[in-house]
Amino acid sequence: MADKLLTSRGAATKQRIVDAATEEFARYGIAGARVERIVEAARTNRAQLYAYFGSKDGLFDAIFFASLERIVNVVPIDGADLAGWAVRLYDEYLRRPDLIRLATWTRLERRPAGHLVADADRLDDPKLRAIAEAQAAGLVRAGDPFDLMTMVIAMSMAWSPVSNVYAATDAEPAEVHDRRRALLRECVRSVIAPGGGGFNAH
Repeated sequence: MADKLLTSRGAATKQRIVDAATEEFARYGIAGARVERIVEAARTNRAQLYAYFGSKDGLFDAIFFASLERIVNVVPIDGADLAGWAVRLYDEYLRRPDLIRLATWTRLERRPAGHLVADADRLDDPKLRAIAEAQAAGLVRAGDPFDLMTMVIAMSMAWSPVSNVYAATDAEPAEVHDRRRALLRECVRSVIAPGGGGFNAH
C-alpha cells in the first residue's frame, strides 16, 4: 500500500510499526525478532503489519534501507572536511545507536563478507565522488576513494555500539565526548592528509 493512499490513522499505525520494529530488530536481530512483540508494542495486529510490509523480512528491509538513507541525508559527506564528517557520524551514532545495531545484525545474519548491501542498493557513489574531487583538489591523499571512505567510517565508529572495546552513550559527560571528537578529528586529518603516500589501489 503506497503511503499516499494511507489515511492519517493508517499512516500513524504504520509509523508505530516502524518504531516498534526498529527497536525490536536492533535488540534481537533478524532471526530473534518476534512479530508478536512488534504488533503488541505498535498496538496493531499481524494482518496490518503484513499488509504494509509483506513479511518480517520485508519489514526489516524497509527499516534497514531507511536507516542507510538517513545516514546519507542527515550526515552528508564533505570531501573537503572528512574529519568533520567523521565527527558528525560519531554524533549520529550517539543519537541513533539502533541504526548501527541494524547494520551489525545485517552483517552477522545476512552478509558476512563483502559489501553490506547488494551493489544495486549501495549508496556510496556520492561519497566516492566527493572524496575523488577532494583528491583532485589536493585536499586528500592519493589512494582508492573506497578504501579511504572505509577507513574514515571505521574511525568514526571507534566508540560506537559495534566497538569491542567501549561503546559510548549520550548519557556520558559532554567533556568526554568533546575529548573524543577532538582526537577523532586529529586522527582522521592525519590519515587523509595529502602527501601521506597513498594506498595501493591494486
